[in-house]
Amino acid sequence: MRIMGLDVGDATIGVAVSDELGCMAHGICTIRRKNIDYDINQLDTIIKDKQVDKIVIGLPKNMNNTIGDRGRKSIEFGEILKKHFSNLEIVFWDERLTTVAAERALLEADVSRKNRKKVIDKIAATLILQSYIDAKKNS
Repeated sequence: MRIMGLDVGDATIGVAVSDELGCMAHGICTIRRKNIDYDINQLDTIIKDKQVDKIVIGLPKNMNNTIGDRGRKSIEFGEILKKHFSNLEIVFWDERLTTVAAERALLEADVSRKNRKKVIDKIAATLILQSYIDAKKNS
């Protein structure tokens, strides 16, 4: 089972996909958002190419477990995906601090600020997806 992980932002969507066994997440790309039709088209191409069975969308929550503006936008995007990809299971996954963890990893790897901006969302999507995979493996 191949699973896609998404880190959805206002300007970009970080994309990761698992291996065929659903054990390891791999960063694929960062989609620069233009409009919803463009976003759906880009995701559709990856879904078909990678034969994705499930989509995990990072759900940003506040530290007190409430859902703020960014979280509501992710849920709205997920609802749109459910309509376009009705044959796929779509789930939300708590993504608190994944972007912070991705930033920290890139800083430790001494990646320049310019290059960090290019890959941060893809890495965040990879962390979201790997967290989901690990939790499902251990449950």
